[in-house]
Amino acid sequence: MGRQDEQIRRHFQDLDRSLFMEDHQEQASVDAAFPIGHGQTISQPSLVLQMTLALDPGPEDRVLEIGTGSGYQTALLAPFVREVCTVERIGELQEKARKRLKELGMDNVRYLEGDGSLGWPQMAPFDRIMVTAAASRIPDVLIEQLAPSGKMVIPVGPPSGQELLLVVKDRQGSISQSVITYVRFVPFVGEYQ
Repeated sequence: MGRQDEQIRRHFQDLDRSLFMEDHQEQASVDAAFPIGHGQTISQPSLVLQMTLALDPGPEDRVLEIGTGSGYQTALLAPFVREVCTVERIGELQEKARKRLKELGMDNVRYLEGDGSLGWPQMAPFDRIMVTAAASRIPDVLIEQLAPSGKMVIPVGPPSGQELLLVVKDRQGSISQSVITYVRFVPFVGEYQ
C-alpha cells in the first residue's frame, strides 16, 4: 500500500474524465483509451489509476510528468504532491490542459513545451517521474534526473506493446526495475523512439 492510496482512489472516483475530452465525452466512463488529437490519446482510467498508485506519490514530492496530453494524469497527481512539472511537445494540447487544470484550481503545476525525453534538467532532481509515452529503452537523462530514493513509472518496448516498468533508485543511486503490467502507449519522438 502506498502512502496516499485511499485518498488517491477517492479523488479518482470524483474526477470527471469528460472534462479532459473534447470528443467522445459521453463515453468518458468507459475504461478505454480515446483519441485527443495530434495522434495522442487519453489512457483508460484504470491504467492511469494503476500508474499513479505504483508511483506512490507523497505530499513533499516534486514530480516530473512526461506527456501532459489532456491533463488527466496531471489532475490525478497534482493534489497529492508538492509540485508537478509537466512536459508536452505539442503546444496546443498543453495549452488546453493548462486551462482545464487552472479551472480545477490546480496551481502547483509548471508547464514546459518541449521534448519530454530530455526531461526538465533545470528543475531536477525529481522524487517521482511519470512517463506517459513509450520509450525503446529507459532514457539515461531521466535516470540522472531521478533523486535518490526516487521512483519512475515508464512504458518501455516497441510500438506493438511495452512493459510498464517501475524503476527505483536507492539512496546510493543504484537502479532496480520491475514489471507492473503490459501496455500499449504512443511512442516517444526522438532518440528513445
